[in-house]
Amino acid sequence: MRPDWGPRKGVPLSPALHRTHHWKNKMHTTSANPAGPALDRQSLRPDCGNCFALCCTAFGFSRSADFALDKPAGSPCRNLAPDFSCTIHDSLRPRGFRGCTVFDCFGAGQNVSQGLFDGKSWLERPQTRDEMFSAFKAARQLHEMLWYLAEAQARTFDQDTSSRAAQLRNRIEQALGGELSELLALDIPELHSQVRSMLMEVSEEVRAAYFATGDDHLDSALKPGADLMGKNLRSRRLCGADLRGAYLIAADLRGSDLAGADLLGADLRDARLEGADLSKALYLTQPQLNAALGSGGTLLPADLAMPSHWNKA
Repeated sequence: MRPDWGPRKGVPLSPALHRTHHWKNKMHTTSANPAGPALDRQSLRPDCGNCFALCCTAFGFSRSADFALDKPAGSPCRNLAPDFSCTIHDSLRPRGFRGCTVFDCFGAGQNVSQGLFDGKSWLERPQTRDEMFSAFKAARQLHEMLWYLAEAQARTFDQDTSSRAAQLRNRIEQALGGELSELLALDIPELHSQVRSMLMEVSEEVRAAYFATGDDHLDSALKPGADLMGKNLRSRRLCGADLRGAYLIAADLRGSDLAGADLLGADLRDARLEGADLSKALYLTQPQLNAALGSGGTLLPADLAMPSHWNKA
């Protein structure tokens, strides 16, 4: 189950992680002067060609606006080809599988497939099926934590906070690079709680630097967990707003400035982002963008991409 990120009342790479990621050698951690908005996220991007379609098998889904059919967890999607590719990949949205276009494993799929299971699929070794699917569910949560911690480490102004974020990243990397049994036995809720506290600490620090540039009187409804579905927030200066876990479904954010706005766990399904400035928003992810509506005029962080279904103009 995905962690709940919503509201509630210079570490070196470990030898173990080198073993897990030897096949790509992509993950490298540093705390020195990041060039972009977040540290080394390259290894936290999905590489479907090196994954055994774990997102199409391990997870289940129910028929809804996001999925055209029911699929129990642990079973292959009926659109899955023998080579683990999707037979309707180029027409997922029009055929009722919008949820597939939103999902992102943060690189967990290829790392479980090629690292923990040495490039041997659950078809080749059926006896590994259940463990592989369980490992993917755990690793996906850990990779998402790494994504957020990389940004927290890069965005904080305090060296001590940056070091503590790096230590948490190193702990997670060691868990991913250890034995399979250790990963499956990991207390992920406890680790998630520590990560969440760190993210909130950095959020308060970052947002404080933007309060002076935002609206003098931000709407009192703009708060963590707020129900902002369909709300007109067009052309607003929302700098430093705390929208963590907010429901922004179909909200109109066109032309708005969200510099320093905390979007951790915010629901952006069908949110209008055309012309909005999200380039310095805090804790924004690719799945959130994939669920939203935007255009070529939407400003994004350097390490996020414009979804293919957005209007390019």
